Amino acid sequence: MKNKVLMGLAAIVMVAFLSSCGKVPQEQINAVNAAIDSAAKVEAGIYLPTEYAAVQDSMKTIMADVEVQKSKLFKKFGPAKIKLEALLGQTKQLVANTATKKEEVKKEVETTMTDIKAIIEENGKLFKKAPRGKEGAAVLEQIKTEMTTIDASVVEAQGIYDKGAYMDALNKIKAAKERATGINTELKDAIAKVKGKRK
Repeated sequence: MKNKVLMGLAAIVMVAFLSSCGKVPQEQINAVNAAIDSAAKVEAGIYLPTEYAAVQDSMKTIMADVEVQKSKLFKKFGPAKIKLEALLGQTKQLVANTATKKEEVKKEVETTMTDIKAIIEENGKLFKKAPRGKEGAAVLEQIKTEMTTIDASVVEAQGIYDKGAYMDALNKIKAAKERATGINTELKDAIAKVKGKRK
């Protein structure tokens, strides 16, 4: 009789244990999904795309494993729970890292804006000193058009920056700075050649 009671208790404990192992870790799944949503809201996909994609891929893999376990008679969600907890920490860290990266990009836009304005100002002065010969006139007309385009890009980048799209603003202002620097070099070379000929 005593053995039957013990066997019965052991069976109850075993069933309870298996059923606890067999429960979908919905709470952890919801927590990770909420963290991924937070990462999306702070634009992790724009500022840290590789890390954001890794988090999404990890979640897909875990969910695929959960689906496999759901179809089994004896379900084991323990490994998925461990992975979900680790991924939750990783995703929360991603949210924090995105905020840091966003601030870095914002500052880089501001610095590049200051740099390009100085280059544009110098280009304006160099343009007046540039040689105006037969060949030079056509080149200068092209440079003048390019300088107007660069000015428009700077204004556009400032507008994008003001809207808070710092990465887009950075890409635009970097491209404009590259073109402005190219013009700067071209003008300096042209002026240097004329000075060389005069000597």
